[in-house]
Amino acid sequence: MTHDKIQHCAILTMNNLDDFEAYDNLLEQPLLVLGWQMHMVSWHDKSVNWNDYAAVIIRSPWDYQDDAPAFLNVLNSIEQSSAHLENSLITVAWNIDKIYLRELARNGINIVKTLWRKNLTQQQVAEYFTELNVDQLVIKPRISANADNTFWLTKDNHTKFYSQLEKAFSASEFLVQPFMESVIDEGEFSLFYFNGQYSHAILKTPKDHDFRVQEEHGGRLASITPEKSLINHAEQSLNAIKAQIGMPLYARMDFVRSEQGFGLMEAELIEPSLYFNMDEHSANRFAQAFVNRMQSLTL
Repeated sequence: MTHDKIQHCAILTMNNLDDFEAYDNLLEQPLLVLGWQMHMVSWHDKSVNWNDYAAVIIRSPWDYQDDAPAFLNVLNSIEQSSAHLENSLITVAWNIDKIYLRELARNGINIVKTLWRKNLTQQQVAEYFTELNVDQLVIKPRISANADNTFWLTKDNHTKFYSQLEKAFSASEFLVQPFMESVIDEGEFSLFYFNGQYSHAILKTPKDHDFRVQEEHGGRLASITPEKSLINHAEQSLNAIKAQIGMPLYARMDFVRSEQGFGLMEAELIEPSLYFNMDEHSANRFAQAFVNRMQSLTL
Protein backbone atom coordinates (compact mmCIF):
# COMPACT_ATOMS: atom_id res chain seq x y z
CA MET A 1 0.00 0.00 0.00
CA THR A 2 1.35 3.46 -0.85
CA HIS A 3 0.43 6.69 0.85
CA ASP A 4 0.67 10.15 -0.65
CA LYS A 5 1.58 11.55 2.72
CA ILE A 6 3.05 9.78 5.70
CA GLN A 7 1.69 11.11 8.98
CA HIS A 8 3.75 11.22 12.14
CA CYS A 9 2.82 10.05 15.61
CA ALA A 10 4.82 10.22 18.81
CA ILE A 11 4.94 7.19 21.07
CA LEU A 12 5.20 8.72 24.53
CA THR A 13 7.81 6.95 26.62
CA MET A 14 10.52 7.71 29.20
CA ASN A 15 14.24 8.46 28.99
CA ASN A 16 15.44 4.91 29.52
CA LEU A 17 13.59 1.61 29.16
CA ASP A 18 16.58 -0.62 29.90
CA ASP A 19 15.01 -2.03 33.08
CA PHE A 20 11.63 -2.70 31.45
CA GLU A 21 10.06 -5.06 28.94
CA ALA A 22 8.49 -2.87 26.24
CA TYR A 23 6.93 -4.06 23.00
CA ASP A 24 5.93 -0.87 21.23
CA ASN A 25 8.54 -1.48 18.53
CA LEU A 26 6.11 -4.11 17.24
CA LEU A 27 3.76 -1.28 16.25
CA GLU A 28 6.19 0.31 13.82
CA GLN A 29 5.51 -1.86 10.78
CA PRO A 30 1.71 -2.10 11.16
CA LEU A 31 1.50 1.68 11.54
CA LEU A 32 3.77 2.28 8.56
CA VAL A 33 1.61 0.06 6.36
CA LEU A 34 -1.33 2.29 7.31
CA GLY A 35 0.53 5.49 6.53
CA TRP A 36 1.90 6.43 9.95
CA GLN A 37 5.53 6.83 11.02
CA MET A 38 6.05 6.44 14.76
CA HIS A 39 8.70 8.22 16.82
CA MET A 40 9.68 7.31 20.38
CA VAL A 41 9.57 10.52 22.44
CA SER A 42 10.31 10.82 26.17
CA TRP A 43 7.77 12.77 28.20
CA HIS A 44 10.75 14.43 29.91
CA ASP A 45 12.01 15.98 26.64
CA LYS A 46 11.33 19.70 26.95
CA SER A 47 12.59 20.47 23.44
CA VAL A 48 9.69 18.69 21.70
CA ASN A 49 7.25 20.68 19.59
CA TRP A 50 4.09 18.62 19.83
CA ASN A 51 2.70 20.39 16.75
CA ASP A 52 5.20 18.31 14.75
CA TYR A 53 3.01 15.26 15.31
CA ALA A 54 -0.51 14.54 14.17
CA ALA A 55 -0.99 12.29 17.19
CA VAL A 56 0.67 11.30 20.45
CA ILE A 57 0.02 7.82 21.89
CA ILE A 58 0.87 7.36 25.56
CA ARG A 59 2.68 4.05 25.84
CA SER A 60 5.59 3.61 28.26
CA PRO A 61 6.16 6.63 30.53
CA TRP A 62 6.69 4.15 33.34
CA ASP A 63 8.16 6.65 35.77
CA TYR A 64 5.26 9.13 35.66
CA GLN A 65 4.17 8.30 39.22
CA ASP A 66 7.40 9.89 40.51
CA ASP A 67 5.98 13.27 39.47
CA ALA A 68 2.36 12.88 38.42
CA PRO A 69 1.66 16.67 38.31
CA ALA A 70 4.56 17.21 35.88
CA PHE A 71 3.32 14.33 33.74
CA LEU A 72 -0.17 15.78 33.61
CA ASN A 73 1.32 19.15 32.64
CA VAL A 74 3.05 17.52 29.68
CA LEU A 75 -0.21 15.89 28.61
CA ASN A 76 -1.94 19.24 28.93
CA SER A 77 0.70 20.78 26.63
CA ILE A 78 0.03 18.03 24.10
CA GLU A 79 -3.72 18.63 24.23
CA GLN A 80 -3.13 22.36 23.77
CA SER A 81 -1.13 21.61 20.62
CA SER A 82 -2.48 20.47 17.26
CA ALA A 83 -1.57 16.84 18.09
CA HIS A 84 -4.32 14.42 19.06
CA LEU A 85 -3.61 12.67 22.38
CA GLU A 86 -4.57 9.04 23.09
CA ASN A 87 -5.63 8.15 25.62
CA SER A 88 -6.99 11.61 26.33
CA LEU A 89 -6.07 13.85 29.25
CA ILE A 90 -9.60 13.41 30.62
CA THR A 91 -9.07 9.64 30.58
CA VAL A 92 -5.66 9.88 32.25
CA ALA A 93 -6.82 12.34 34.93
CA TRP A 94 -9.70 10.00 35.78
CA ASN A 95 -7.59 6.83 35.77
CA ILE A 96 -4.43 8.12 37.48
CA ASP A 97 -6.02 7.91 40.93
CA LYS A 98 -7.31 4.47 41.91
CA ILE A 99 -10.36 6.12 43.49
CA TYR A 100 -11.93 5.48 40.05
CA LEU A 101 -12.46 1.91 41.26
CA ARG A 102 -14.87 3.20 43.89
CA GLU A 103 -16.83 5.01 41.17
CA LEU A 104 -17.06 1.81 39.12
CA ALA A 105 -18.15 -0.17 42.19
CA ARG A 106 -20.95 2.34 42.76
CA ASN A 107 -22.05 1.63 39.20
CA GLY A 108 -22.37 -2.09 39.84
CA ILE A 109 -18.90 -3.31 38.85
CA ASN A 110 -17.51 -6.12 41.02
CA ILE A 111 -14.15 -4.88 42.33
CA VAL A 112 -11.88 -6.52 44.88
CA LYS A 113 -13.02 -5.40 48.35
CA THR A 114 -11.19 -2.16 49.16
CA LEU A 115 -10.69 0.19 52.11
CA TRP A 116 -9.89 3.80 51.15
CA ARG A 117 -7.65 5.37 53.77
CA LYS A 118 -5.16 8.21 54.36
CA ASN A 119 -2.39 9.17 56.80
CA LEU A 120 -1.41 5.70 57.96
CA THR A 121 -0.47 5.07 61.58
CA GLN A 122 0.95 1.88 63.09
CA GLN A 123 -2.07 0.96 65.17
CA GLN A 124 -4.35 1.18 62.13
CA VAL A 125 -2.54 -1.61 60.30
CA ALA A 126 -3.67 -4.29 62.74
CA GLU A 127 -7.23 -2.96 62.44
CA TYR A 128 -7.23 -3.50 58.66
CA PHE A 129 -6.91 -7.27 59.15
CA THR A 130 -9.94 -7.23 61.44
CA GLU A 131 -11.96 -4.92 59.20
CA LEU A 132 -11.37 -7.08 56.13
CA ASN A 133 -11.50 -10.32 58.14
CA VAL A 134 -8.30 -11.64 56.57
CA ASP A 135 -4.88 -12.89 57.62
CA GLN A 136 -3.10 -11.27 54.66
CA LEU A 137 -3.58 -7.93 52.94
CA VAL A 138 -2.07 -5.57 50.39
CA ILE A 139 -1.53 -1.84 50.87
CA LYS A 140 -0.74 0.35 47.86
CA PRO A 141 -0.81 4.03 46.88
CA ARG A 142 -3.78 5.56 45.09
CA ILE A 143 -1.32 6.81 42.46
CA SER A 144 1.24 4.20 41.50
CA ALA A 145 2.63 2.07 38.69
CA ASN A 146 4.65 -1.13 38.34
CA ALA A 147 3.77 -2.26 41.91
CA ASP A 148 5.85 0.57 43.41
CA ASN A 149 5.26 0.98 47.18
CA THR A 150 2.96 -2.05 47.20
CA PHE A 151 3.16 -4.07 50.42
CA TRP A 152 2.00 -7.64 51.03
CA LEU A 153 1.44 -7.97 54.78
CA THR A 154 0.44 -10.83 57.04
CA LYS A 155 -0.81 -10.79 60.62
CA ASP A 156 2.52 -12.31 61.64
CA ASN A 157 4.93 -10.02 59.78
CA HIS A 158 3.27 -6.61 59.43
CA THR A 159 5.11 -5.00 62.36
CA LYS A 160 8.40 -5.43 60.47
CA PHE A 161 7.19 -3.05 57.77
CA TYR A 162 6.08 -0.15 59.96
CA SER A 163 8.97 2.17 59.11
CA GLN A 164 8.53 1.56 55.36
CA LEU A 165 4.76 1.92 55.60
CA GLU A 166 4.96 5.17 57.53
CA LYS A 167 7.51 6.55 55.05
CA ALA A 168 5.22 5.66 52.14
CA PHE A 169 1.78 6.48 53.56
CA SER A 170 1.90 8.65 56.70
CA ALA A 171 1.02 11.74 54.64
CA SER A 172 -0.77 10.25 51.65
CA GLU A 173 -3.89 8.44 50.53
CA PHE A 174 -3.82 4.71 49.91
CA LEU A 175 -5.97 1.63 49.57
CA VAL A 176 -6.07 -1.64 51.49
CA GLN A 177 -7.29 -4.88 49.94
CA PRO A 178 -7.40 -8.53 50.99
CA PHE A 179 -4.46 -10.45 49.59
CA MET A 180 -6.05 -12.54 46.87
CA GLU A 181 -4.76 -16.12 47.18
CA SER A 182 -6.00 -16.78 43.66
CA VAL A 183 -3.23 -14.50 42.32
CA ILE A 184 -0.76 -17.09 43.61
CA ASP A 185 -2.88 -20.17 42.86
CA GLU A 186 -4.14 -19.17 39.43
CA GLY A 187 -2.84 -15.74 38.44
CA GLU A 188 -4.18 -12.39 37.24
CA PHE A 189 -6.13 -12.14 34.00
CA SER A 190 -5.54 -9.26 31.59
CA LEU A 191 -7.93 -8.59 28.69
CA PHE A 192 -7.03 -6.04 26.03
CA TYR A 193 -9.50 -3.83 24.20
CA PHE A 194 -8.70 -1.46 21.33
CA ASN A 195 -11.38 1.12 20.59
CA GLY A 196 -13.84 -1.03 22.53
CA GLN A 197 -13.08 -4.21 20.57
CA TYR A 198 -11.62 -7.27 22.27
CA SER A 199 -8.12 -8.09 21.04
CA HIS A 200 -6.44 -10.75 23.21
CA ALA A 201 -5.97 -11.99 26.77
CA ILE A 202 -3.16 -13.27 28.95
CA LEU A 203 -2.74 -14.87 32.35
CA LYS A 204 0.05 -13.44 34.52
CA THR A 205 1.41 -15.50 37.41
CA PRO A 206 4.03 -14.37 39.93
CA LYS A 207 7.32 -16.13 40.51
CA ASP A 208 7.54 -18.34 43.58
CA HIS A 209 7.19 -16.54 46.93
CA ASP A 210 6.07 -13.30 45.26
CA PHE A 211 2.72 -11.75 44.42
CA ARG A 212 3.72 -9.20 41.76
CA VAL A 213 2.82 -10.40 38.29
CA GLN A 214 4.84 -7.86 36.26
CA GLU A 215 7.61 -9.29 34.08
CA GLU A 216 10.08 -6.90 35.72
CA HIS A 217 9.40 -8.72 39.01
CA GLY A 218 9.76 -12.19 37.49
CA GLY A 219 6.12 -12.71 36.54
CA ARG A 220 5.25 -15.37 33.96
CA LEU A 221 2.90 -14.84 31.01
CA ALA A 222 0.63 -17.18 29.06
CA SER A 223 -1.84 -16.49 26.26
CA ILE A 224 -5.35 -17.63 27.11
CA THR A 225 -8.83 -17.79 25.67
CA PRO A 226 -10.95 -16.14 28.37
CA GLU A 227 -14.07 -17.87 29.60
CA LYS A 228 -17.41 -16.24 28.83
CA SER A 229 -17.95 -14.97 32.37
CA LEU A 230 -14.61 -13.13 32.27
CA ILE A 231 -15.44 -11.52 28.93
CA ASN A 232 -18.80 -10.43 30.35
CA HIS A 233 -17.15 -8.84 33.38
CA ALA A 234 -14.61 -7.04 31.19
CA GLU A 235 -17.23 -5.67 28.81
CA GLN A 236 -19.49 -4.60 31.66
CA SER A 237 -16.54 -2.74 33.19
CA LEU A 238 -15.58 -1.18 29.85
CA ASN A 239 -19.14 0.01 29.27
CA ALA A 240 -19.15 1.60 32.73
CA ILE A 241 -15.91 3.39 31.85
CA LYS A 242 -17.35 4.54 28.54
CA ALA A 243 -20.34 5.99 30.39
CA GLN A 244 -17.97 7.91 32.69
CA ILE A 245 -15.35 9.28 30.28
CA GLY A 246 -15.97 7.93 26.79
CA MET A 247 -14.39 4.90 25.14
CA PRO A 248 -10.57 4.92 25.37
CA LEU A 249 -8.39 3.91 22.42
CA TYR A 250 -6.84 1.18 24.56
CA ALA A 251 -7.79 -0.48 27.81
CA ARG A 252 -6.27 -3.33 29.75
CA MET A 253 -8.72 -4.87 32.18
CA ASP A 254 -7.07 -6.79 35.03
CA PHE A 255 -9.14 -9.37 36.93
CA VAL A 256 -8.68 -11.94 39.65
CA ARG A 257 -11.03 -14.78 40.44
CA SER A 258 -12.89 -14.22 43.72
CA GLU A 259 -15.73 -15.83 45.65
CA GLN A 260 -18.08 -13.30 44.04
CA GLY A 261 -16.93 -14.15 40.53
CA PHE A 262 -14.24 -12.17 38.73
CA GLY A 263 -13.17 -9.05 40.59
CA LEU A 264 -11.73 -6.06 38.74
CA MET A 265 -8.27 -5.30 40.12
CA GLU A 266 -7.53 -2.39 37.81
CA ALA A 267 -8.67 -0.80 34.57
CA GLU A 268 -5.37 0.29 33.02
CA LEU A 269 -5.96 3.25 30.70
CA ILE A 270 -2.72 5.27 30.94
CA GLU A 271 0.42 3.29 30.17
CA PRO A 272 -0.34 -0.42 30.40
CA SER A 273 1.91 -2.84 28.62
CA LEU A 274 -0.31 -4.18 25.86
CA TYR A 275 1.81 -7.32 25.39
CA PHE A 276 1.89 -7.22 21.60
CA ASN A 277 4.46 -10.03 21.91
CA MET A 278 1.78 -12.41 23.21
CA ASP A 279 -0.53 -12.26 20.18
CA GLU A 280 0.86 -11.97 16.67
CA HIS A 281 -2.14 -10.02 15.37
CA SER A 282 -2.52 -7.62 18.31
CA ALA A 283 -0.17 -4.91 17.02
CA ASN A 284 -2.05 -4.90 13.71
CA ARG A 285 -5.38 -4.62 15.57
CA PHE A 286 -4.07 -1.72 17.62
CA ALA A 287 -2.70 0.11 14.57
CA GLN A 288 -6.02 -0.31 12.74
CA ALA A 289 -8.02 0.84 15.77
CA PHE A 290 -5.80 3.92 16.05
CA VAL A 291 -6.13 4.78 12.35
CA ASN A 292 -9.90 4.24 12.42
CA ARG A 293 -10.10 6.59 15.39
CA MET A 294 -7.98 9.25 13.68
CA GLN A 295 -10.13 9.01 10.55
CA SER A 296 -13.30 9.39 12.61
CA LEU A 297 -11.98 12.73 13.93
CA THR A 298 -12.00 14.18 10.41
CA LEU A 299 -15.49 12.97 9.47
